[in-house]
Amino acid sequence: RLIQLLLATGLSRLAQAKGAMLYGQSAQKGELISKAIGIIGGLREGLDLERGGEIAANLDRLYDYMVSRLFDANVSNEPEMLDEVHQLLSQIKAAWDAIGQ
Repeated sequence: RLIQLLLATGLSRLAQAKGAMLYGQSAQKGELISKAIGIIGGLREGLDLERGGEIAANLDRLYDYMVSRLFDANVSNEPEMLDEVHQLLSQIKAAWDAIGQ
């Protein structure tokens, strides 16, 4: 359940960051993107790469990619990059939600 909460919070921060980006609120955008990066970092740190096998390794690479895209989005002010990460996190959350059912 904790992972689902982290994912939901990350998605919320990304949506807020996009709004800040679209309204030219640079400081708030940067803060919200930083929070999303921190959440993704926490998810990444929680991976057990030894016991998680290929799934954990793939998630590790995906989380690394997401962080890279968020850094780029912050610098370039391209909301499409935020949308891309939002979609990836949404897919991961949907998978976790399905496991809970």
